Amino acid sequence: MNNQKILITGASIAGPTLAYWLNHYGFHVTVAERAPELRLGGQNIDVKGPAQEIARKMGIEEIIRGKNTTEVGLRFVNTSNETVAEFPKESALSVTQELEILRGDLVQILYDHTKDDVEYRFNEHITSLSQTETGVDVTFASGKKAQFDLVVSAEGIGSSTRKLAFDNQPAFKYLGLYTAYLTIAKASTDSRWARWCNTERGIVYMMRPDNYGGTRASITFTASEDEYQGMSLEEQKTALINRIEGSGWESERLIGEIRKTDDLYFDKISQVKAPKYSEGRVAIVGDAAYCATPIAGKGTDLAMSGAYILAGELSAAKTYREAFESYENKMRPYVEECQKLPPGIPNLVYPQSKFGVNVLNKVVSLAGSKPAKWVMGLFGSDKKTPKQEILLPNYHH
Repeated sequence: MNNQKILITGASIAGPTLAYWLNHYGFHVTVAERAPELRLGGQNIDVKGPAQEIARKMGIEEIIRGKNTTEVGLRFVNTSNETVAEFPKESALSVTQELEILRGDLVQILYDHTKDDVEYRFNEHITSLSQTETGVDVTFASGKKAQFDLVVSAEGIGSSTRKLAFDNQPAFKYLGLYTAYLTIAKASTDSRWARWCNTERGIVYMMRPDNYGGTRASITFTASEDEYQGMSLEEQKTALINRIEGSGWESERLIGEIRKTDDLYFDKISQVKAPKYSEGRVAIVGDAAYCATPIAGKGTDLAMSGAYILAGELSAAKTYREAFESYENKMRPYVEECQKLPPGIPNLVYPQSKFGVNVLNKVVSLAGSKPAKWVMGLFGSDKKTPKQEILLPNYHH
């Protein structure tokens, strides 16, 4: 299969990665993005394992390295800002990876790498679609109509294209947590180390350096599933301030920043459990198909490997049905592995009481001690030789 017209919806990470490989194999690719321009906000993400291998194949690994966030490792701190434990980026227990980049920077790199070969349509999304024997008839929000051979949704967890095309919608597994992200001004307490602080009432704060002289803050906390749904930006700000007020550490600093920010992201944390990754001529990839949540730390791996495999299978198969089936068979075991969560999420890692926070800090302190690091070293728990997580075939043509 090639020379076919394929529409991708969503220009974040999975969409442009898929567009690159489909174009590479000779498909005619259009990417529709609902936002008026690239959405360049977001926090640190890591390009490791299969994502790093795909970036290397695409020739962008060194460009990503050049946009490193400058983060040197992770420090757990208590509410007095004293270091409880320290894990440099070489440690298996650190969130910092070799290729640590802001989400928006990776989106920009992927767009720059594809924009000359792929048609991007911003401020555009599908409002209706119908599948026929020969293709998918699409109506866009602009009123334009077109037919494509295939459509792929590379949208987010609430994908509207998936809702239009799929009879069986995915289940959402709520993890008991809400999270908020925002960019804030750098303060004297910030350094090249990421800082993680647990406070009472099930709150985890994280401050991470960026490569633009600012700090990326996240606030994650326990909540019931529909507690903060359907709010305007101002309502979200008020609810967030009320939730963290009086919790200590740098909460007052964050409250001041929340009041004036215009780049707040605030939502519940849920995994997507899709019964299938295609419906006729429409497929799903990335968060629309198998969001693992930031807690799992596998979003970039899943988005890029899913895009790579889907494009490769479409290039190798005789029919789209064969390609979609093979894509799902290759991805599903990896998705299920990636969606397994660390033990104790959320109860142990988000303690409600001062006693619980103290116990957690003691456990983290022990894990960060020299004897514990030495023992982990004996078992080879480092990042230098990661095991292969998923086979990425070479689709030669």
